[in-house]
Amino acid sequence: MTGVPAADGPGGGPAEHGTEHHGTEHSRDHGTDGDPGHGPGKGAGRKAGESAAKKGTALAGMRWTSLRLRLVVVFGVVALTAAVSASGIAYWLNREAVLTRTQDATLDGFRQEMQNRAAQLPLRPSQSDLQVTAELMAGETPGYSVLLIGEHAKGRPVTGASDPDTFTLGDVPPSLQNAVNDRQPVASGNKFPYHLFWQRVERAGKPYLVGGTRVINGGRTTGYLFKSLDQERADLNSLAWSLSIATALALMGSALLAQAAATTVLKPVRRLGEAARLLGEGRLDTRLRVTGTDELADLSRTFNRAAESLETRVAEMSAREESSRRFVADMSHELRTPLTALTAVTEILEDETESLDPMIAPAVTLVVSETRRLNVLVENLMEVTRFDAGTARLVLDDVDVADQVTACIDARAWLDAVELDAERGIMARLDPRRLDVILANLIGNALKHGGSPVGVSVTTVGDALVIEVRDHGPGIPEDVLPHVFDRFYKASASRPRSDGSGLGLSIARENAHIHGGDITAANVPDGGAVFVLRLPRDGSTPAVPDGDPDREDGRDEGFGAPGEPDEGGDAR
Repeated sequence: MTGVPAADGPGGGPAEHGTEHHGTEHSRDHGTDGDPGHGPGKGAGRKAGESAAKKGTALAGMRWTSLRLRLVVVFGVVALTAAVSASGIAYWLNREAVLTRTQDATLDGFRQEMQNRAAQLPLRPSQSDLQVTAELMAGETPGYSVLLIGEHAKGRPVTGASDPDTFTLGDVPPSLQNAVNDRQPVASGNKFPYHLFWQRVERAGKPYLVGGTRVINGGRTTGYLFKSLDQERADLNSLAWSLSIATALALMGSALLAQAAATTVLKPVRRLGEAARLLGEGRLDTRLRVTGTDELADLSRTFNRAAESLETRVAEMSAREESSRRFVADMSHELRTPLTALTAVTEILEDETESLDPMIAPAVTLVVSETRRLNVLVENLMEVTRFDAGTARLVLDDVDVADQVTACIDARAWLDAVELDAERGIMARLDPRRLDVILANLIGNALKHGGSPVGVSVTTVGDALVIEVRDHGPGIPEDVLPHVFDRFYKASASRPRSDGSGLGLSIARENAHIHGGDITAANVPDGGAVFVLRLPRDGSTPAVPDGDPDREDGRDEGFGAPGEPDEGGDAR
């Protein structure tokens, strides 16, 4: 035999040392790695990562209102990322191991066969010699074919294939043929002119390994192998399915873990939220049961300390407020007895004014006026304390609103100064005395601070009764409008004294509120101010301010002098 030494191998160093053998895979592959087990696996990993990224982007655009949802999503994303990363790494490592093991075993066996059989061929082998040798080299291994190419007379190539229907020279990539037939110079770093090269290809959707080398046996015999990698692809696909199932199970497990964590975290948070709601509703004795030493337990202790401090402060403020109300009520009540006597004396003095000395008469008139003003102030203070204490009550009756307004105006001799626009027959279920108080204060305020004539109109809007009181004066300054219903409010500090007590408009609004209505004030564009009273006609929604509707009600004595309107201070 005139071939290369057996110790050197048919392709030189690569099959024996492995470095050039494996390095050539990447440099000579030309992107024809047709292993479907590798390609789809990576594609599935990329698609899963892209799907997770899109899902995260969509959720990021949402307005997250649920901490549970955010915990589940975060746990899911972390678990999915970890599972996909672990599965991808495991798949890649197993793929490389499977393909490398199969490839090395196949190429080593092919090298040995080329050494043992192809090197024994004659210098000018015939086609039958090559075919018999190729069949012996292929053996009975399924999916394994061998193609041998020798030189016949006059340099004409002759081929022999173990399975001509499966593997021919046309199935060998041209790049691999060029690499196999490329004679390299022999030097100290390269002892052999020809080397073993390989390449993975895909044909008809199936992956194959193609390898080739040339031996020198006096002549030059070139051999190619064709190995199916379909079994390896099936094994890798099974591995990919297993890893996908493991990823899905990890994702479901993370969701369950997130639910458990959310329940553990959110249960104390829900209890804290419920306690805060009760505290906001006035249940100042609300406390949380504290267990453990974690951050949530510290938060519960802080809440309990804050609630205790708030309860103490509110109790102190309530006690002071109750003391103040009782003081005002007691003072007003105690003043009524001497005021009753003073009122009787002033009425006698008023009757005798004409017979008094002209020097004394003005003083008597002043005493009479101030006594009446003091009497109105005391009665207003008592009414305010009833509202603050929640003891003011309605005495409802069905009234004709037009008749009620007319009676109010007539009782105070305002018929000449008031223009009334009210149709008879508008019925409403109201407290007549409190309605009279409201009207007396609104109309009296308009007459005093506005300009005549004062217009009063009565209309209905749906189930509501609407009474407008408009004057033709200068209107109300814009900075005063928000405060016209405040108690003791004075529009100008330079005019601290007025004929009213400063409580009239405030009491009027409280009487509207107890009916379930309201009063608003505004300026009219063409001049003047307008007060609008809105009350429910059926009396079905009366409101009791700041009190318990079930408490025992004392006698609501009302104003001692309801015919004397209090204009609410110097509003304009």
